[in-house]
Parts: sequence; C-alpha cells; structure tokens
Amino acid sequence: MIDKLEFFIALARAQHFGRAAEECGITQPTLSAAIRQLEDQLGVMLVQRGSRYQGLTPEGQRVLEWARRIVGDARTMREEMRAARRGLAGHIRIAVVPTALSMVPRITEPFQAKHPDVTFSILSRTSLQVLSLLENLEIDAGITYLDNEPLGRVTSVPLYSERYHLITAAGTPLSDREKVTWRDMADLRLCLLTADMQNRRIINQHMAEAGVTPHPTLESNSMIVLFAHIRTGKWASIMPRNVAESFGFPEEIRMIPIGEPEAEHSVGLVAQYREPFTPLVSALLHEAGRLANAQAF
Repeated sequence: MIDKLEFFIALARAQHFGRAAEECGITQPTLSAAIRQLEDQLGVMLVQRGSRYQGLTPEGQRVLEWARRIVGDARTMREEMRAARRGLAGHIRIAVVPTALSMVPRITEPFQAKHPDVTFSILSRTSLQVLSLLENLEIDAGITYLDNEPLGRVTSVPLYSERYHLITAAGTPLSDREKVTWRDMADLRLCLLTADMQNRRIINQHMAEAGVTPHPTLESNSMIVLFAHIRTGKWASIMPRNVAESFGFPEEIRMIPIGEPEAEHSVGLVAQYREPFTPLVSALLHEAGRLANAQAF
C-alpha cells in the first residue's frame, strides 16, 4: 500500500494525472489504476473525477493527511535501517529563503565533514513554498523566517536574527547618514525582492508602520540581481546586513542601519514534526543547534 499512498500524494501535489504519473516514473493508466485500487481498499472515493482531475473529496483530504504521515514514517524506517547497516549516508533536500542562502555553508560544510557520504540539494524558495514542500515530503528541511508568519506543525531551530540596513552607493541620497529611518527611504530609487517573498512583506510592514509605502522601480526574486543593480550606483536596497556582507561589497557601497524601529527577525531551520526523525534530519537538526549555540557566545 505504501507505493499507492506515494502515488496519491504525488497526484494531490501535481493536481494532474499526467504530471503525477511522470513525477512517479510510471504511466498514467498505472497511476489511475493504483488510485482506484487504493479507493477500493479503503472503501471511499478519494478523487473527484470528470474529464480531468477536479480535486480531492473530503475523504481524500483526510486520507492525504494519513498518507503523508505513513509515507514519512516508512521513509524514516528505511533510512534508519540503512544507517544501522552503513552509517549515515543519503541525500538531504533543503529549501531556503533567498536572504538566508549565504549562511547555508555554515551548516552543510561541517555536516559533510562529519558525514562524507551525505549529499545535499539546496533550493531557493519563498517562505510559503518552503512550508508547502515540507508538508508534501518534497524536501527534508527548510531555512526560513520563524517569527513573522505562521509555520504550522514543524520543529524549528533558531539560527540567527536579521537586522535591516539601507544598502546604497557612496554619493547617493542618504549615503552620508550614520542611521536612517524607514520613513527616510520612501523616496529612494529602490530595488527590492518581489512581493511573494516574506522579506519583502517584512519591509512593507515596517514602512507601513512608519506611514509610508515603498515604490520600488525594480523587483527580483534573486539577491544577485539586486546586488548587481546596487553596484551601478543608481539603485539602493533594504536588506539584512549579513546578506550584504556575504557578497563582499567594495568600500564605495555603504551599509547604513535602519532605526525607528530597529527591525529584527529570527531565521532558523525547520523540519516536519515527527517522532522519531529520520537519522539524516536528526543529524541536521543537531548541526543547526550546534551552530546556534556557537553564535550565542
């Protein structure tokens, strides 16, 4: 039944029989037959059918919750047995919000030094996508904001706090200031992350609290694009200092603290809550905790 539950999870995720079958590496008739067999075994209709996929029935939604739990437990069991035979090995998938990408090596490098048979995939995603991927078992962990929007049923390890700065070239408006306010930046030529990013929602929130609205002339979901435009001296941006420092800006780029209020938001590692965790996720949470403790002193 485990394989049928995995097919069902894939169908709920893809919302299309053909795409789900392709994702699972099987034919569409095989997928459809497996879903019907699952319905027969459970005695309920799981999928609303017409000429195409039309969503899950209420019973299907409930079964989806069980399917995620059962498939997750089965994967944990297989991984635990593999670790017992060969030691910690395998592949870890992590989705990360763009502003946290630069700190990922601080976890992956020491982790892989201890466990050389473990490999990683690192994906850049929005905070909402991180949580969705976790729920659908498409990733093993995420790095995202912990304190600004609901996380759901996850285990979290705080890693660091973001503190926001105006990033601008020398000789541009406000570049000679030692500190700026959120209101000061309302009329700047800004380049910011796109509105679907939680970082942008945080910036919008703090500027609204100051009674102003940002009107960026350029938006991107890539931090590299923002940095490239800041370097031209024609744009400024608002971002965490640790992100700006990771790109090694030259001296002519200024990083000016923002006050009134001084914004600080927690970022951490999240994993779907379960007991026990897979050996890989358990080791990853331990490494994140070690990093967090090291930064606390």
